[in-house]
Amino acid sequence: MSSEIVIRPVLNKADRKAFVDFAWEVYEHDPSWVPPLKDEVHGLLDPRKNPWFGHGKAQLWLAERDGKIVGRISAQIDDLVQTHMQPGTGQWGMFEALDGESAAVLIATAEDWLRGEGMTSALGPISISIWDEPGLLIEGFDEAPLVMMGHHRPEYRAWIEAAGYGKAKDLHTFELDIRIDMIPVIERLIKSGEANDRIRIRDVDKSNFDKEAAIILDILNDAWSDNWGFVPLTDAEIAYAGKKLKPIIVEDLVKIAEVDGEPMAFMITIPDMNEMIRDLNGKLFPFGFIKLLWRLHKVTTRRVRVPLMGVRKSLQGGRMASQLAFMLIEFTRRVCVDKYGIYIGEFGWVLEDNQGMMSIAQLPGAGINHTYRIYQKAL
Repeated sequence: MSSEIVIRPVLNKADRKAFVDFAWEVYEHDPSWVPPLKDEVHGLLDPRKNPWFGHGKAQLWLAERDGKIVGRISAQIDDLVQTHMQPGTGQWGMFEALDGESAAVLIATAEDWLRGEGMTSALGPISISIWDEPGLLIEGFDEAPLVMMGHHRPEYRAWIEAAGYGKAKDLHTFELDIRIDMIPVIERLIKSGEANDRIRIRDVDKSNFDKEAAIILDILNDAWSDNWGFVPLTDAEIAYAGKKLKPIIVEDLVKIAEVDGEPMAFMITIPDMNEMIRDLNGKLFPFGFIKLLWRLHKVTTRRVRVPLMGVRKSLQGGRMASQLAFMLIEFTRRVCVDKYGIYIGEFGWVLEDNQGMMSIAQLPGAGINHTYRIYQKAL
């Protein structure tokens, strides 16, 4: 019989360090796992740095057996989830465990805390918000994730479902060979847009990035507002996201579509940061920071990812929305292939029932390479 599992809350700096470092033990022998930058993970969990805590609160726990850490979990309540999704919905995430027994106790602990805070249902894993790393990887374990996507142990699915959870939504990412030309009907749509004087596709201006980021995220808040799971980004979060994104933004890989001079759509494409940080083992200092700065100086990654794309709601459902979307994709594709020699792109995540984005994502040569599942349970 195994020794008793002890759950204790994260209370101090040493606990938080152990919480973050535990992932290195879980994935020590997993070749598909990419060690995140520890400073980034600590920043995500720090109320003094992450503006999410302006409308949310979280509790972290560690699980121990015989004095050895065997698991971790967070539980969080987001005021914006209560107003924009479903009142009484709590979340848990940052979940890692070495065995099913530890997993069961950790999930039960998170649920008890959520109940104590008045929550009546739970969604998970979400780490820490829908804008960070949502969902559990259930397909695509053999390929390393691209930047801003998670990686998990295959056993987690059974452990979570054993705790009584069922599917809320699946999220897909699509991988494609971007050397493949568009099909003729899409090519005609793009050429028609290029001949339309009302439409302008432009690169972002990194020298005025705060303003550009605000434009992009304003479109995002509008474009995604009817999507399942959507919570708006606050002004503080927009500023924070802009600050974090700026170092990895390449001007001609981020496009804004204007119609009659008004920004109406955007697409962000970023080099795969995971390729740049994989050998740093989570550490920026003393030499990792210098390596990363040098690598950011020039686009040399094998893959790029489109994490965010949106068209204002006033255009959605019409021909113009599709036209702008495919123009953004095609203009970026040309830059990736012709200028940077990049042939592999990833698009997503995309909600399984978002028909508009699913149809756009299924470009010639594209296929689902990862599926993530968000689970739900009544408490």
